[in-house]
Amino acid sequence: MKVAERATPVAAVLAALSTMACCLPFGFLGAVGLAGASVRLQAARPWLLVVALGLLAVGFVQVYRGRDQCRKRSPFSIALFWVAAAIVLLIILFPQAIASLVAG
Repeated sequence: MKVAERATPVAAVLAALSTMACCLPFGFLGAVGLAGASVRLQAARPWLLVVALGLLAVGFVQVYRGRDQCRKRSPFSIALFWVAAAIVLLIILFPQAIASLVAG
């Protein structure tokens, strides 16, 4: 085996790791910032849940009770509404499970 055949994969791995090294501190700073924001917003959690439910109610009215009853509803907008409703419901019912899922 020639030296170039051994050095090329090692150089590729080093190049890949060096591209991550420039951005790694920003990832840690982002994680620290999100942790700080979650501590600050914990007191406002009930209000934010009420706002989320209110916005879902507005979305329901817009999707199903629009001004024009004759217009055809888009299947994409209906699916998007129900996915959003499921996500909000999961966050309300299982907050710790969702947090651990998001954390990795």
